[in-house]
Amino acid sequence: MSFQPVFAEFWEKVKESIADKTYAKLTLAKTIGDTDLKNIYVRPVLLENDEFKLSIIARYKTEEIESFHSLEEAFFILAPYMNNPFLTALLFTTENDITFKLNKKRAGTITEQAPTFKNASDVILEMKEKGL
Repeated sequence: MSFQPVFAEFWEKVKESIADKTYAKLTLAKTIGDTDLKNIYVRPVLLENDEFKLSIIARYKTEEIESFHSLEEAFFILAPYMNNPFLTALLFTTENDITFKLNKKRAGTITEQAPTFKNASDVILEMKEKGL
């Protein structure tokens, strides 16, 4: 069974948390083996014209590379990293922490836990204030 439908369901939760203004951050972690790419962090940003984008920071052993993308583009950029090299995606919201995990058979599961963060991302709070 493919894990992509479960990851798409997880991404819907990412979109909901941004729409509901509860999004804190998203992290891709737990690599398979020793890889050059260590983590990917996804944070919301507002550009000068109040345009909403997601900052995707790929953290390698020796450098960090940041790029900016729309919500839809971010899905297509992040999805290929699941299972190669990452096994886990962690969505932190003010309501709960949502974890997408791949097991040894590469079946995807989504679990929810109590929230780690009490406040949404500063950018999400700023968007709330501006009514964006």
